[in-house]
Amino acid sequence: MDLGIAGKWALVCGASKGLGLGCAQALVREGVHVLIVARGAEALKAAAARLEADSALPAGTNVQFIAADITTVEGRAAVFAVRKDFDIVVTNAGGPPPGDFRDWDRDAWIKAVDANMLTPIELIKATVDGMAARGFGRIVNITSSAVKAPIDILGLSNGARSGLTGFVAGVARSKLAAQGVTINNLLPGAFDTDRLRGTMSGAAQKTGQPLEAIMDARRKNIPAQRFGTPEEFGGICAFLCSMQAGYMTGQNVLTDGGAYPGSY
Repeated sequence: MDLGIAGKWALVCGASKGLGLGCAQALVREGVHVLIVARGAEALKAAAARLEADSALPAGTNVQFIAADITTVEGRAAVFAVRKDFDIVVTNAGGPPPGDFRDWDRDAWIKAVDANMLTPIELIKATVDGMAARGFGRIVNITSSAVKAPIDILGLSNGARSGLTGFVAGVARSKLAAQGVTINNLLPGAFDTDRLRGTMSGAAQKTGQPLEAIMDARRKNIPAQRFGTPEEFGGICAFLCSMQAGYMTGQNVLTDGGAYPGSY
């Protein structure tokens, strides 16, 4: 299927590895020019080289990268100094650490909200008016399946990402929807990433069980009986950015192998 977005420009955050890189890969394979952002310069440079070497990359597709902390004012300024206007924005920031809520002070909460709620809002604010003026825009926020099914040790993430979800529910249904701009949230469940292993390590430490036992138990609780891959996650992201998805906005798209047990 031709997604109709070749030649568009995308900003993909947290794209040096994992789900962010999966999204960038899916977009460049559609001929979308990308500016990828992450904090680690070496990993980001390697990710850009991997994208440029992709055999499925259409000729003329531009891959740019900038090492910056997108959760800071300075980092966002550096990104928009490279390019001001984007047709597609994929927001993504590393999730807060797991733990016991009794151990989190105000600074921990502010850091979580800043990264996983306020940063996406700032990126939306910086780009949607230009999208609306051009009559096309796609914003995809990578959040978490924990928004629908909270995980006790991920309280910082549960709270901050739920705040973003509430904000998006309103702004996505504003006049932007009639101007060709869609805003959706993509909620990953258990994907085979460093983030998953970090979360599972926290559970292992809490319970005293081996890491592999924790991961195997998690895997068996997923109807698909496996963890997802960044590549298939990226494919879903690319579809949400497509011309065909123009009638989808304000949605929370759950990608968890069937793990969420609810009907709604």
